Amino acid sequence: MIRLPPHAPGMRIGLFGGSFDPPHEGHAHVSQVALQRLALDRLWWLVTPGNPLKETAGLPSLAQRIAAAQKIARDPRIVVTGLEAEIGARYTADTLRFLHRRCPGARFVWIMGADNLLQFHRWRDWQEIAHTTPIAIVDRPGATFRAASAKAAQRFASARLPESAAALLADMPPPAFVYLHAPRVAQSSTALRSARLFAGAAALPPEQGGP
Repeated sequence: MIRLPPHAPGMRIGLFGGSFDPPHEGHAHVSQVALQRLALDRLWWLVTPGNPLKETAGLPSLAQRIAAAQKIARDPRIVVTGLEAEIGARYTADTLRFLHRRCPGARFVWIMGADNLLQFHRWRDWQEIAHTTPIAIVDRPGATFRAASAKAAQRFASARLPESAAALLADMPPPAFVYLHAPRVAQSSTALRSARLFAGAAALPPEQGGP
C-alpha cells in the first residue's frame, strides 16, 4: 500500500521535485517563496530515485538524500517524500498522472526554478504536464534573462498569469503558469557537488614519483 503525505480535496499542494544531491538553502528559499506567494497549504519535496537528464553515477542513496533533505526542510508545511520510488515513476509526467488519479480534488501546483525552465522542453511529455498542472517558476541566479526565451515559456506565453495574481494559480485551469521574482540564493546542488569533489581530491595524499 502506497502511503501518501496528508492531503484532502481543496488542499493547495506544491510539488517540488529534484534529486536533492545535496539539498541546500536554495531549495528551502524556493519553497518559502512558493508557500507564501502561492498561498499553499503544503509543499511536498519529491526526492527522485534519479533524474533521467542527469548522470547518476555517485548519486547517494534515496534514503540518504531524504534524510539530508529533512534537515533542510524545517518548515512544518514541507513534507519530504520518496513516493516516486514507491510508485515506480521515472518521469514527472508519470508522477502527476498518479497524483491526479489518487488525490481527486487536491489542487496541485508544480514548482520549478527558472534554471529548470530552460530545459523543460526536454522533459518527457512536457506539454501534457503543462496541460494538467499549473506551474510556478521561481527566479534563480543566472536564469532571469534567459527564462523568457525558453521554448516552454514561448509555447505557453498566453497562459502566463501576472505575478500579482500568483495566489490564484492553484485555482486556475491549466495550462497556467506564473513567474515569481524574489531575493535570490546563489547556492546550487551542482556547485556544492563540485566543491565536495574538490575537497575530496585535495584531501588525497600526493602521488609518489614522477619527473
